[in-house]
Amino acid sequence: MDDVARLTQSPFTLMTQAAGSPAEMGQKLQRLAKALRQYAHPVVIDERLARLARLGYVDAIPSRVQIAIGAYDMLRFFIAPAAADYYDSKGINFNFHQLLRFLDDPSSMVDPTGLLSTTDNIIGHLMQVTHANPCYDLQLLDAHEGGLEELEKQVEQMLAGTHPRSRSIMAIIEDPTYHGKLLEYVRAFRVARDAQAPIRENVADSDRFKAIARTFGTVPNAMRYFCRLPSEPLAAARHALMTRRFPDHLAEPEPTH
Repeated sequence: MDDVARLTQSPFTLMTQAAGSPAEMGQKLQRLAKALRQYAHPVVIDERLARLARLGYVDAIPSRVQIAIGAYDMLRFFIAPAAADYYDSKGINFNFHQLLRFLDDPSSMVDPTGLLSTTDNIIGHLMQVTHANPCYDLQLLDAHEGGLEELEKQVEQMLAGTHPRSRSIMAIIEDPTYHGKLLEYVRAFRVARDAQAPIRENVADSDRFKAIARTFGTVPNAMRYFCRLPSEPLAAARHALMTRRFPDHLAEPEPTH
């Protein structure tokens, strides 16, 4: 682990490496603008959910209000606190880590559910973040034609050092084994969709995150949670304002087998 750039280089070097050249930053801003434009075409969400339903990942389709409030809950109860806990355990400043992520690819940070994201957005996000559970993202990619194949190809390029974003991503990734584990998982997932995902160490045996990670770690579980949320705007707003901790009564039940 000692030779990982994220843990050995100065903050300035890491920021420079993550940002890349002015031309690369221009391309990143174009991808960000494209990602933000997706919010003006929410029909993409309907199409994505319909494909996920056909693939068997969605039992019931949540409303737009439920998706919006569910994304907020996913971010505030799972994604952000679990990541902050992990990076704190590694002695890594979480806020600086987020800055590096933004410099590497700002478009990967604007869509918590991934339902509006392009194939490249999801793959870039998977490769730049040591995931608590990559299963959710691979299930999302299954709804993109050729998405899993493209992920496998790009992770192979990362490991070979030939990926065009290798230098910037390696300014962020703190675990030198992560991409190898991700490659093993995507290959196993392509063979069997119930392949065991590599769970991040601070989540795998955590009482704090156990129910939350189970709820948001896969597309089927997350969508079921979304469907349990208020669908009426005022009730949803009340939930967002008044619910300060993860609502355990809405959590995905533990499997019985």
